[in-house]
Amino acid sequence: MLTTSLPGGTWTLGGLTVTRFGYGAMQLAGPGVMGPPADRDGALAVLRTAVELGITHIDTSAAYGPQVTNQLIREALHPYPDSLHIVTKVGANRDPQGGWPPARDPRSLRRSVHENLETLGLDVLDLVNLRLGDAAGPRPGSLAEAFETLADLQRQGLIRHLGVSNATPEQVAEAQAIAPIVCVQNMYNLAHRRDDELIDALAGQGVAYVPFFPLGGFSPLQSSVLSTVAARLEAAPMSVALAWLLRRSPNILLIPGTSSAAHLRENIAGAALSLSDDDLAELDTIGR
Repeated sequence: MLTTSLPGGTWTLGGLTVTRFGYGAMQLAGPGVMGPPADRDGALAVLRTAVELGITHIDTSAAYGPQVTNQLIREALHPYPDSLHIVTKVGANRDPQGGWPPARDPRSLRRSVHENLETLGLDVLDLVNLRLGDAAGPRPGSLAEAFETLADLQRQGLIRHLGVSNATPEQVAEAQAIAPIVCVQNMYNLAHRRDDELIDALAGQGVAYVPFFPLGGFSPLQSSVLSTVAARLEAAPMSVALAWLLRRSPNILLIPGTSSAAHLRENIAGAALSLSDDDLAELDTIGR
């Protein structure tokens, strides 16, 4: 069994044991998640540091760059340790303006899965999330055709496990009626708690919930309550926000991103912060 000193311990995604504190590679690409990083050596160092520190869950996508983060992961870490599990997502492309046009038709999904396999240097992808909705958030509508395409690729042996991203609760249920899912990856943090009921339901099913933008994303979390609790604990507000997520539910897995090895270490230390019941009660008022 994998043991780790990282905060939060481990979780099992299907048959894959991962650290609850993972790493999101999106910020390794250039500005707007387009093009190469300004500091390629620094980007490679972050990935190597993540693995050296015991992280076994790295989140990426062929759309980041595009292809940039996958290529960096391969250069930094291939051949991959047996304990390392790379999670990717499909369902969106990039346009020249940096937009994220949907690409959820069967042909595009198959092409994206093969692109991920090639750029990561893998014969099978551990976990593929189907990205739904758009940049503004989840959008209602059936995912059947797209998810059935991924389920078919899973039956072919190209994907081990499936998940959904940017999904409504109804879409989560629809996906589960087609094939088992091991995670849901949606926007969630102290200030954006639309998925509270979904998180609790998934926890009861043993399904992981992976919040993207756990610290607010491109608009960092701002809260007087958060600042007050952080000052009392003599900690950074973002440390408190990460620690709260790990305490929120045992099925929450963190993938905060950074392009700095030093910042990665700070995030790990921050997530290990001890919060009292009074701290949690005060923080819980933020997004209610």
